[in-house]
Amino acid sequence: MSDLAPSAPQNGHTPPATVRTWREALRLYLQPASLRMLALGFAAGLPLLLVLGTLSFRLREAGIDRSTIGYLSWVGLAYGVKWMWAPLVDRMPIPWLTRQLGRRRSWLLVSQLVIALGLVGMALNDPSQLLGPLVACALAVAIASATQDIALDAYRIESAEVNAQAALAASYQTGYRLAMIWAGAGVLWIAAWAQGEQSTGYAQSAWQAGYLVMALSMLPGMLVVLGSPEPVPAPFAPARNVAEWLKGAVVEPFADFWLRYRWQAVLLLALIAVYRISDVVMGIMANPFYVDMGFTKEEVATVTKLYGVIMTLVGAFLGGAMVLRWGVMRVLMLGAVLSALTNMLFAWLALHGHDVYALIAVVSADNLASGIASAAFIAYLSSLTNVQYSATQYALFSSLMLLAPKFLAGFSGLAVDAAGYAWFFMGTAALGVPVLLLVWLASRFHSSGD
Repeated sequence: MSDLAPSAPQNGHTPPATVRTWREALRLYLQPASLRMLALGFAAGLPLLLVLGTLSFRLREAGIDRSTIGYLSWVGLAYGVKWMWAPLVDRMPIPWLTRQLGRRRSWLLVSQLVIALGLVGMALNDPSQLLGPLVACALAVAIASATQDIALDAYRIESAEVNAQAALAASYQTGYRLAMIWAGAGVLWIAAWAQGEQSTGYAQSAWQAGYLVMALSMLPGMLVVLGSPEPVPAPFAPARNVAEWLKGAVVEPFADFWLRYRWQAVLLLALIAVYRISDVVMGIMANPFYVDMGFTKEEVATVTKLYGVIMTLVGAFLGGAMVLRWGVMRVLMLGAVLSALTNMLFAWLALHGHDVYALIAVVSADNLASGIASAAFIAYLSSLTNVQYSATQYALFSSLMLLAPKFLAGFSGLAVDAAGYAWFFMGTAALGVPVLLLVWLASRFHSSGD
């Protein structure tokens, strides 16, 4: 049973936010639902960098060219099309296991097992010798990770009331970012330690050690799933045939969204599709940028994967509290502005050259902005979701959030080769300008309640 009874949007609109004091807002982080989401967020955050950011660092060290690294980022499109199998996760039971654990936890456990096995495969394959097997394992990890996200997002939405979703989002982000420290800084430190005194250049044995440790790091997430309560599922009538099942699992969740928001659905989906475009497109080339700028594994691990992620945590907590205090739309606009502006700092760093202190300053600003934007955006997506179709609808939103940015990011290596890092980063900042208009239009609809 969940700790806080969830409440669905009424009349198709988000219930008005309860005005809370800062103390009341921050106290929500100590609720059992928030603490569980902290732990489960760690399991969700671990695979992402290992198939995208950290992997791009590893591939660049192994001598893989930037354009290929850009194309391989399309592995991340698994997160952008997860809505295709979200209805299965939402409704289809896993034989025997669902009876033992429940709908959400059974899917969580299976996806975590596949992630761990895929990371073992990535550890054992050397991209400098043969790239294909490693990419296949990375794709398996990405698909399983996206599946875990579907079940976990539904678990989060069903575990608390709408007004508590910002706190759960911040707790989720905290666990997620702690995992990113371990999957980013941790794997680099392990690889550097295993490589010995010569921490630059590629060594397969060093990366193998790092990825095997990451595979073992999925074990705590499995234990948390086994020890967590299953939330009370939204009731739905059993299907009498396949057509009826498809109607309830696939058609109704999407029809519900369109019926609730009517023509404004186009505006909302457009905003979701491009809100994080500046960060996502820029992020694919960040690690190759660090390698090409001459930063060592230890420098990148300490500054970008540890200190930077801590700044993201600060931003996530700050963003969650801001949403509770000031409302989601104001913080959503602030996050959009900051995300575009901080990309300009990377352009400055590209012209400035190798400087650890400059890297600290740039990463601090960028990750603080990212944390604020992420907490607000997750809360906003949750507010659009009908709890009766939580897994499918949230998967649609979070998939749409990544689909266009991930596709565009696949060409980021070509853009850097053609224009250089400085112009590339300035271009990603410009991508954020249309987002500001969409947030403004969405805020007018949000405030009017129409």
